[in-house]
Amino acid sequence: MVGSRTPDQNVSIVTTTETAEEPRRVDFVLPKDNQPLSPGQPSWANYIKGVLQHYRAQPLPGFRAVVVSSVPLGGGLSSSASLEVAVYTFLQQLCPDDGDKVAKALACQQAEHTHAGVPCGIMDQFVSVLGSEGHALLIDCRSLEAMLVPLADPSLVILITNSNVRHSLTGSEYPSRRRQCEEAAAILGRSSLREVSLQDLEDAKGRLDSVTFRRARHVIEEIKRTTEAAEALKRGAYQEFGKLMVESHNSLRDHYEVSCRELDQLVSAAMAVKGVYGSRMTGGGFGGCTVTLLEADAVDRTMQHIKEQYHGSPTFYITKPSDGARVLNI
Repeated sequence: MVGSRTPDQNVSIVTTTETAEEPRRVDFVLPKDNQPLSPGQPSWANYIKGVLQHYRAQPLPGFRAVVVSSVPLGGGLSSSASLEVAVYTFLQQLCPDDGDKVAKALACQQAEHTHAGVPCGIMDQFVSVLGSEGHALLIDCRSLEAMLVPLADPSLVILITNSNVRHSLTGSEYPSRRRQCEEAAAILGRSSLREVSLQDLEDAKGRLDSVTFRRARHVIEEIKRTTEAAEALKRGAYQEFGKLMVESHNSLRDHYEVSCRELDQLVSAAMAVKGVYGSRMTGGGFGGCTVTLLEADAVDRTMQHIKEQYHGSPTFYITKPSDGARVLNI
C-alpha cells in the first residue's frame, strides 16, 4: 500500500488487484467527530473503512493510496486480514498510534466484524502483524499470547496449492460453525470449548445433537493437535507434525464438515508422494487452498502428481515463513 496524506478529509483508494470486483477505485470523505463510517459498495473497500473506523489514534487525515496484492482473493490465505493490517500499518505512518501490536491485530479483527460482517477469530490478523521470518506462530486466542516456533530448516518447503474453486455456501457456514460451538459450550456450562475436555464432551453426549457434538469434538481435538504440532516442530519431528496435519484435515472434513471434494483430492494426491510429511486444507473451506509440508527435493514431483490426479486446474505457491506487516524504506 503506497500513498500520501491530503490537506482535506477526502480519501481516494485504487486497487490494481485483477481479481477485485469493480469498481477498483473508491472515494469517500472521512466523517467528522469520529462519526461512524458506514460500509457500502464496493465490498472490498469495507475492510479499509473498518480499519479507519477502529484505528487507535484520531483524527485521521485524508489520503490517496494504491493497494497492490499478490494474495489470491477468496483462497483462504487471509487476503482480508492482510489488507486490514496493511491499511493499519499505512495509517501508522500518517497518524502514529502507541505501537501496541496486539491492539493493532484486535482493531483489524474488529474492522472485519463491523464492516465486512464476518465474525472471524483473531488468528489471521495476529500472524499478519506478529509473523516472524523463519518461524511458525503458536497463538493463544484466549490470552492473546503468542510463541514463535522455529521453522527455518532449509530442507523443508511449504507448498500452497490453490484448488481454484469456491463454493457459494462459504459465507454462511463460518458463522454457523461458530454458533454451534458456542451452543455446545453453553450446554456444557462453560464459557468456551477451551475449558472442555474430550471426556467432558463424551459425558454430555446425550445432551447434544449429533451435529453439535461433532463440531465440538473437532475443536477440542484440534486444540490438542495444535499444541502437539508446536512441540513436534520444536523437535524437528516432521513426520509427527505431518501426521497431525492429516488428522486435522480429516477432522475438518468429517467433524467440522468444511472441506469439499476438491480439497480432499488435493490432500490425497499430495500424501501419495514420497517426501511429503503432511497436508491439509486451510482457510474457511468449501474450496480455496491446501497447505503441504514436504522435503524441498520433493516439490517438483509433488506438483506434477497433483496436476495428474486433480480434476481441476491447481495453482502452486512455494512459500516460507516471513515477517508480518512492515514499512518498506525505498
